[in-house]
Amino acid sequence: MSIRPVKGIIHTKPHVEGAGVKLQRAFGFGDTSEFDPFLLFDDFRNENPDDYRAGFPWHPHRGIETITYVLAGQVEHGDSLGNRGNLGAGDVQWMTAGSGILHQEMPQGDAHGRMHGFQLWANLPASLKMTAPRYQDVVAKDIPEVIDDDGTRVRVICGDFAGKTGPIDGVAAEPRYLDVSVPPGRRKRLAVDTSRHAFAYVFAGSGTFRDASEPRAVQTDAVRRPDLKKDVGSGFPGPSEREGSRIADPSGKQPANDAANRSLVLFDSGDEVVVQAGDEGIRFLLVSGKPLEEPVAWYGPIVMNTREQLQQAIAELRDGTFIKG
Repeated sequence: MSIRPVKGIIHTKPHVEGAGVKLQRAFGFGDTSEFDPFLLFDDFRNENPDDYRAGFPWHPHRGIETITYVLAGQVEHGDSLGNRGNLGAGDVQWMTAGSGILHQEMPQGDAHGRMHGFQLWANLPASLKMTAPRYQDVVAKDIPEVIDDDGTRVRVICGDFAGKTGPIDGVAAEPRYLDVSVPPGRRKRLAVDTSRHAFAYVFAGSGTFRDASEPRAVQTDAVRRPDLKKDVGSGFPGPSEREGSRIADPSGKQPANDAANRSLVLFDSGDEVVVQAGDEGIRFLLVSGKPLEEPVAWYGPIVMNTREQLQQAIAELRDGTFIKG
C-alpha cells in the first residue's frame, strides 16, 4: 500500500454568490485540472440569516452536475422541469444539469438561524454534456453509515465503502463522496483508488494527514456540529498555502501554525489516505473521482468544452431555446 502524500493545502476565501449569499470557496473557476473531474467546492456555513436568506434565485446550468449536502438548516429548491423539494439536515441533492436546466435554491436555516452545507460541482464528459437533466434527492435516513470497531463513522453518499454503496448512482465521474468522523486519538487508513484525484475537506475537530515523510495537518475554525452541544475547534499546522490553484509553498517548510480556517487538503497519488485524529476527533469529507482530462470552457454555471459551445449556450438563453425537451 502507498500512502498519498499531501500535495498542498487550500485556504478557502470568502465569496458572495446568488442574490447575496456569503460563503467560503476552496476552489472554482480558472484552472481546476488538479481536481478533475471536480470544478468547484463551496462551504456555506453561516449563523446570520441576513447573510444567506436572499438565496440563489433562478439561474441556468449546463454541462455539469451539482452536489448539495446539507448539515444544518434547510434548502428549498425548484427547477424548470417542475421538480420541487426541501433539503434538510443530512440530506443530499445530486443534480445533473446536462443539456440545460433553470433552478433556484433558497436557504432557510434551522430554528437557531444556522445554515451549513457544501456544494460540489462535477464536470460531465463531452459525450454527456447534452444528456437529459435529472435530480436525485436523498433523505438522510437513506444514506448508509459504516461504523468501525474503533468508533470511526463513515456516511457513504456516493460510491462504495466497506461493503456499503451510496444511494447516488449513474454519475459520469464515478466519484466517491464520504463524510468521515474519526474518534479522538485514533489513526485511520482509508483506501482511495490510485487512478482518481482526491481531496479532504476538514470541517470539525482536528488531526493530521500523514504521508511517507512528515505529518501534514490542517486547522479548522470553531464550528457547531448538529449532533454536538458545544463548539469544537482546532489548531493544527499545515505545510503549504494555496491561492486559487497555485501552491504557494510546495516545500512544506512554512511555520507550524500557518494553516488557516476551513482548509482543503489536496492529495498526490497513492492508494490510501492516513489520518491521525486529535484530542477532539476529526470530521471531514473525503472526495475522489476519475479525471476526464478534457478541455474546460467556463461561463459561470455553464461549463462546456469549447468557446463556440459557450457562445451557443448564451445565444439559446437569449432566444428561449436553452431548455431542451
